[in-house]
Amino acid sequence: MATKESKMDTTTTKPIEKKDNKEEQQEMSDEDQQLQDDLAMLVARLQNSSEEIAMAALESMRKLIRASTTSMTSVPKPLKFMRPHYETMKEVYKKLHGQEIRQVCADIISVLAMTMGSGKECLVYRFLCDSNQQIGDWGHEYVRHLAGEIAVHWPETSGNFRGRLIDLVKQIIPYNMEHNAEADACDLLMETEKLDLLEEYVDESAFPRVCLYLQSCIPYVPDPEDLTIPKVALNLSRKFNRYTQAMRLALMLNNQETIEKVFLECPDSAIRKQLAFMLARQHKWIDLQSIPDYEDYDDLMEIMSNAHLNNYFLNLARELDIMEPKTPEDVYKSHLDNTRTPFAQTQVDSARQNLAASFVNGFVNAGFGVDKLLTEDGNKWLYKNKEHGMLSATASLGVILLWDVDGGLTSIDKYLYSTEDHIKSGALLACGIVNCGIRNEVDPAHALLSDYIHHQNTSMRIGAILGLGIAYAGSNRSIVIDSLRTVFSSDRKNSANCEVMGITALALGFISVGSCNAEVSEILLNAILTRSESELRDTYTRFLILGLGLLYLGRQDATEDVINTLKDKLAEPFNSMARIIVEICAYAGTGNVLKIQHFLHICSEHYDSPSSESEEKSSKSSSQINASSNKDSKEKTDKEKDLSATQAMAVLGIALIAMGEEIGAEMAYRSFGNLLRYCEPCIRRAVPLALGLISVSNPKLNILDTLSKFSHDSDVEVAHNAVFAMGLVGAGTNNARLAAMLRQLAQYHAKDPNNLFMVRIAQGLTHLGKGTLTLSPFHNDRQLMNPVAVAGLLATLVAFLDVKNIILGRSHYLLYTLVPAMQARMLITFDENLHQLQVPVRVGMAVDVVGQAGKPKTITGFQTHTTPVLLGMGERAELATDEYISLTEVMEGFVILKKNPNYVK
Repeated sequence: MATKESKMDTTTTKPIEKKDNKEEQQEMSDEDQQLQDDLAMLVARLQNSSEEIAMAALESMRKLIRASTTSMTSVPKPLKFMRPHYETMKEVYKKLHGQEIRQVCADIISVLAMTMGSGKECLVYRFLCDSNQQIGDWGHEYVRHLAGEIAVHWPETSGNFRGRLIDLVKQIIPYNMEHNAEADACDLLMETEKLDLLEEYVDESAFPRVCLYLQSCIPYVPDPEDLTIPKVALNLSRKFNRYTQAMRLALMLNNQETIEKVFLECPDSAIRKQLAFMLARQHKWIDLQSIPDYEDYDDLMEIMSNAHLNNYFLNLARELDIMEPKTPEDVYKSHLDNTRTPFAQTQVDSARQNLAASFVNGFVNAGFGVDKLLTEDGNKWLYKNKEHGMLSATASLGVILLWDVDGGLTSIDKYLYSTEDHIKSGALLACGIVNCGIRNEVDPAHALLSDYIHHQNTSMRIGAILGLGIAYAGSNRSIVIDSLRTVFSSDRKNSANCEVMGITALALGFISVGSCNAEVSEILLNAILTRSESELRDTYTRFLILGLGLLYLGRQDATEDVINTLKDKLAEPFNSMARIIVEICAYAGTGNVLKIQHFLHICSEHYDSPSSESEEKSSKSSSQINASSNKDSKEKTDKEKDLSATQAMAVLGIALIAMGEEIGAEMAYRSFGNLLRYCEPCIRRAVPLALGLISVSNPKLNILDTLSKFSHDSDVEVAHNAVFAMGLVGAGTNNARLAAMLRQLAQYHAKDPNNLFMVRIAQGLTHLGKGTLTLSPFHNDRQLMNPVAVAGLLATLVAFLDVKNIILGRSHYLLYTLVPAMQARMLITFDENLHQLQVPVRVGMAVDVVGQAGKPKTITGFQTHTTPVLLGMGERAELATDEYISLTEVMEGFVILKKNPNYVK
């Protein structure tokens, strides 16, 4: 039976095949049939003729192939008909003797090899062609195929062959540049590690597209290419005198020498002012005193010192008509609660809720200079708070008067003479907060606060030290560092107060953030290594290590020596946490996938709790257990506690590294879902904070819904952190959906003072600066990360890892470490003499235009406003008039405009 079936199969299939071939022949047009016959005839001639005839045949063949139109969807007909003759052509090549004819033959075989998918033969035969022949003669698809083969075979080549590949690359790049394939050119040079060659081939018309593409690649390339690409783009920007773009890239590299070089070589006064605005936003400073006198020296110094910030912010507030101060009740909106008796009437006037109101009042009126609790009748309100609550309540005055150094210090001064130490301490912290980000020749913050850093009262010492850290964040001022280092030398004998040590280290970390300051690094390393085991176990010791980590923020490999020192000299449970803190700071915002995987691996490890180990021991004999059970259980408990801190820091590390780019943040969000379901309690407590960090001031629905779910968690610390993270995600957005969620949570937690305190803080953050401020560390179209803002966010989140003892204990003042991250999300335009201009601008959602042809629209769904305007997360602005030209490509913050010489009214 089987044989019959097989016979039937063969008889049925053969006629079908014949029929198909006939159909194919019938389908082929007369023109195609003629082409196929001509090519077959030319191949036959090549085999059996003299070299003169063969040469003529090859030339005819080349013309026929080139005459065909290349299609993106199918192989050109001549190449299709030549495929059966591929091996024949290779045999013909071997028999030819003349150099010219061999080169022409190799040329055709190289093109044929493109359709055969045959290893590197396309490349090999290309090398046998005439090197002077234009590579683009065979069309775009052939050039793309060659570039692909070069990229594939580059890693396995070396020596002479690699040199020949580079010669070929040098022919491909100019062709790509001429034919608007800049992205292909950049990709090929990245694959062959020769990106520096780009400068030779880029002209002024191709520069914007090349530079845009290079910058878009930075988040996706491994180390060290993520530093090579900005350097190449920076050199291109300098070559074409695009100084604002060059400065953006120099700030991205965080290299002070390069920043100064770009600034000093800029010849135009107006552009120099624009660069000074960019430096001020990034908390960078260039000392111009040693440089030949600029005519605009005073203007530049004023811009870089941020002295203008408060005035411009208040001008924006007046334009938006939001100067009227708000009370905490305006934020809580208790009258909207669904209770029979209004919540405000039943609420007990507790110190905890008054403290929350102090924070909310500070946050919502931040920078406006007026409020209804403190500036009207401060003493009455301050005494409604208990001891340590007075510290934070007084310090909130600094947030209200933010950036107003002259007027602010006068208002705060009276509290420095209070009889209550906590109020004096809060006033010292307020002095520091007012000065945050403002540089002043007189150094009022240092003059006021340095006298108190050795005060006998601990509370006042902390206020002064943290105040100095916030006031000089990112400045790397040696005079302040010298003052703070004395805290470590004087406290060496009396090292009982870990809180003071931790806050001092944090302040030093703020001041020298991202600077790799060797002097500060040595001070902090000595402080860590000389701690006893009981001191290392103290919750404030994490700030000692965080201060060290902040010195290396974003500096990647620069941490190697420090990590090795910690590894060798610090006892095991603590060195794991110390190394992770330093590592996460070093790679903050880089999107480094390998580091994220490493931290996920740490989070996946499971440590048996002491209770489960004791159950295992119960199966052993009692004599074995009694020998060392007490000692073992104590050690295991300690180790368990310390390893949990390591895992919690790893969770924050994942968010800190991934927050720099969208895809990484999305992947991190998915990973956090698994960590919440399957991991240890310490990890679950850290995950809400990490979710807040990947979406600061950017209220995405999926993140808000996740946090809302965990704000009702049975683990109180998970609930606390989730509520705070909701505030972080919505900071400064006035998001209506989030505000409604928080009002419902306030009712749900009405009887729990700690949870209610957290809800109030989140409500205050959501309405930060009445919706004009942001905590996001990314600016300049999300291309730049502000190290000072990251330091502030990280300090707050590390405090929340032990929320019960720190934020809900006596150290709630650490919430003010958010101040360095506060920035106005505004766009204000000026003329070249720094007079404010009101011009029409279109504001809409940013569109990714990398690699798109022509001049695509960069925004969508826009509305036209007159400056000054507020910019939301993901929004972009562009001028709606041809009368002016912007001096910077990214219209954000302070932008200088110049008159368009070609404008016709």
